[in-house]
Amino acid sequence: MKNPHIKTELPGPKARAMVARDTLVASPSYPRDYPFVISHARGTEAWDVDGNRFLDFAAGIAVCATGHAHPQVVAAVREAAGQFLHISSDYWHEGMTALAERLSTIVPLSEPGMSFFCQSGTEAVEGALKLARYVTGRQRIIAFLGSFHGRTMGSLALTSSKYTQQAGFAPVMPGVTHVPYPNTYRPLFAGADQGRAVLDYIRMLFERNLPAAEVAAIVVEPLQGEGGYLVPPDGFLAGLRQICDEHGILLVFDEVQSGIGRTGRMFACEHSGVRPDIMTLAKGLGSGMPIGAVVARRSLMQKWKRGAHGNTFGGNPLCCAAANVTLDLVREQYMANAARVGAHFMRRLAELKPAYPCIGDLRGRGLMIGVEMIERDGSPARPLVERLLHRGYQNGLLLLSCGVSTLRFMPPLCVSEAEVDEAMGYLRQSLDEALAGAA
Repeated sequence: MKNPHIKTELPGPKARAMVARDTLVASPSYPRDYPFVISHARGTEAWDVDGNRFLDFAAGIAVCATGHAHPQVVAAVREAAGQFLHISSDYWHEGMTALAERLSTIVPLSEPGMSFFCQSGTEAVEGALKLARYVTGRQRIIAFLGSFHGRTMGSLALTSSKYTQQAGFAPVMPGVTHVPYPNTYRPLFAGADQGRAVLDYIRMLFERNLPAAEVAAIVVEPLQGEGGYLVPPDGFLAGLRQICDEHGILLVFDEVQSGIGRTGRMFACEHSGVRPDIMTLAKGLGSGMPIGAVVARRSLMQKWKRGAHGNTFGGNPLCCAAANVTLDLVREQYMANAARVGAHFMRRLAELKPAYPCIGDLRGRGLMIGVEMIERDGSPARPLVERLLHRGYQNGLLLLSCGVSTLRFMPPLCVSEAEVDEAMGYLRQSLDEALAGAA
C-alpha cells in the first residue's frame, strides 16, 4: 500500500537538481545512502524539497533528541543569538557555566565532574585521550573492535567499526590495542559468558604483551553503536571497572550516541550502575546544535594546567542554550518516553520476527534498537540491508544501518507509539519489496 504522504517519484525533480549541483562542489567522502534532500522538519516528521513527508527514524544520527525544531530549543537559540553569537572560551558566560554545573551533577562519576566543551563527538574523544595521557603519564589505550569514536587522527585510532574509516590514513595515533566487544549473538570466544571471556582476554594481554602499567585508559561504549547496537552482557562494564581499579587505568565511557536519554535513562551506563572516570558527550546534547563535552572527575580535570588544552568555539552561547533546554526536556519528558515507546517498538518488532526469517536478532535499549538481518544460513545479509535502506526511503521511512548487517532505529525521543506503528507498516512493506527483489 503506497504511502499517501509521498507525492512524487523519489527522488523528485527538485531533489535530483540539488544532488546534481552538490555533486560538483561537495566532497564525495560523505557516506550518503539515498538521495533525501530535506526542506524542513518538525518532531519526527521531515519533508523533502518536493513536498514528500517522511518519518525520520535516524534523527540526524541520533542527534535530534527532542525532535526536529523543538519550539523551546528554537526559542532558546534565538534568544541567545540576539545577545551575542560568539565570545570564545577565553571568557565566561552564563550559559556555559550553567551547563557545566548541570553536567557536574547529572553525569554519574564517583565525584563531582568538571567539563571541557567542544563542537563534536570526535573532539570530545580527542579531549578525553589527551586528558587521560596527561594525568596518568601513560601512553597506551585499550579500545574495542566494532567501536566508533570519531574520525580525527586520535579518535580514528580507536575507531574500528569499518576498515574504510582508517583506509588511506595510516599511521594513525600509535599505542592503541583493540580487543573484541562481547557479542552474545555472534560470539568470538567459547562459553556462554562472552563478557567474562573478553575480560579474561584483557588480563591475558596484560600478562603477555601489553604492560598494564603503561595503559592510560580503556575507552568503551556502554552500548556499542556503529558496531551493531550491541548491548554488553551483565557484569561486563563492572568487570572493566575492576580491571581499571586494579591497575590505575582510567575508564572512559563514550556516550556520544547512547547518552542524553537515548536508552531510556540519561546515560546508558546507568543500566549497569558502573561509573566512569571520564565521559564523552555530543550528538543529542544540543538537539542538533554542534556541541560536545568531556566530563571528568574533578580531581582529574583540575590537573590540566592552564593552556594544556583549549579551542575557539567551545561553549558557544547558542549551543549551550540549546543544551540546557535539551537537558530539561529530556529529564522532564523524553527520557521516560524513550523507555515506554522503546518497549512498545521492541514488542512490535518481536511480533514481526516470526514472519521474516531474515530477522536474526533484536537488541537495544530504549530508542536505540538494532535489527540484525541474516541470510538463510545465518550469515550477515549485507545486500538485504542495503536494499532495505533504499526501499525504506521509497516508502517514506528514513533509516541507517550499523555493524555488518544491522538496521538501526534511533528516532527522536519524542516519537509516539502511533508513529512507531506507522513506521512498522513502512518497514513491513520495505521488507517484502527488498526480499522480492532478491528472489
